[in-house]
Amino acid sequence: MALGDIDFMQQAIELARHGATQGEVPVGALVVLDGKIIGRGFNQPITRHDPTAHAEVMALRDASTHVGNYRLPGSTLYVTVEPCAMCAGAIQHARIARVVYGTAEPKTGACGSVVDLFAEDRLNHHAEVEGGLLADECADVVSSFFRRRREEARQAKEARADTVMNGVNDAD
Repeated sequence: MALGDIDFMQQAIELARHGATQGEVPVGALVVLDGKIIGRGFNQPITRHDPTAHAEVMALRDASTHVGNYRLPGSTLYVTVEPCAMCAGAIQHARIARVVYGTAEPKTGACGSVVDLFAEDRLNHHAEVEGGLLADECADVVSSFFRRRREEARQAKEARADTVMNGVNDAD
């Protein structure tokens, strides 16, 4: 890992945490060029009603607007969770040079967990991929989010059951 990778990933983690406050699955991403952040993003498919509004895509859109070009050669994308196939495709089209991700995604990961689109010889662009940076912290952000959601769902179910039971008791 290059000098500064940890700092950039920590900033991506903060973006992921911000996304969680919006009710989004907490994934954060940054695009960095020449040591400067040129794009930021966090998951927003729920709030934007947009299945393509993943953190990586949002960061790529921000970076492309910043530089005035959809190609981002020489850039590094930092993301807290291994990119999916859609995001890997967008990363390849943007000509990102390097992808650094935190935790692996065993259900949809396209950097080796399920498939490895960056190793596919038939594709015309291949980013360097490095995984596992601050993996435990990145995984904890996601697992804490889902743990909290499950607890909130359990509490809501109990509250509904209490309301039904109190309604039955009130009818007696």
